[in-house]
Amino acid sequence: MQITLDEGYQFGLGLFETIAVERGKPLLLPWHLERLADSMEELGIHQHVDEASILSWLSEKNASHHALKIMVSDENLLYTLRPNPYTEIQIQAGFHLSYSSIYRNETSPLVRHKTLNYGDCILEKRRAKTLCLDESIFCNSRGEICEGTTTNIFFTCRDKIYTPPVSCGLLPGIMRRFILENFPVIEQPLYKEDVLHMDGCFVTNSLMGVMPVHTLDQKRFSRDALSDACLNACRALFL
Repeated sequence: MQITLDEGYQFGLGLFETIAVERGKPLLLPWHLERLADSMEELGIHQHVDEASILSWLSEKNASHHALKIMVSDENLLYTLRPNPYTEIQIQAGFHLSYSSIYRNETSPLVRHKTLNYGDCILEKRRAKTLCLDESIFCNSRGEICEGTTTNIFFTCRDKIYTPPVSCGLLPGIMRRFILENFPVIEQPLYKEDVLHMDGCFVTNSLMGVMPVHTLDQKRFSRDALSDACLNACRALFL
């Protein structure tokens, strides 16, 4: 695998997509490619990634419960495959979260794209692990809740689902899109004090689907019917 040292691999001006693969099938692949194409256009990356080439590449692999990663920069296009780290046991156990002391810059165009500028997320994910936690949650400079290091976040309260809007400074995740298109979700800025009044919480990404959350700092959540409905809808994608 040869890499050209372009702006992507010297300065992080590149993109990636991580796609769940179940029994050889990349889940929600058209949505991933749509997001990737939009990001390439906005960041001025001149590559073409098509569904046929991905399916052809995957057909030569023995991918059952795996994660396909597509990495794109102006002069590079790379595919890698690894086992999906999330299991049904983890989903049943749920996550424990904390707030990060690092702020998301809601004015930066990069926060709305899945770029190779991923240092904040990696460092905060490592910090969470040292605290025996699963994920850190970023807020922006206005104190609004944004997203996790590798997830989007949702809350439930009185039979309603809430999530921060993209304008708060977050990645429009693929599984986030799935929830928004299949359930009535209220997108509005949320603050730490709002979380104290929420009933339930879950986080999403393409590899885990929906992950129930038990705690966010000192706030404890109960499993509720609405969160379970989202979990079951996403679980059906992986079957």
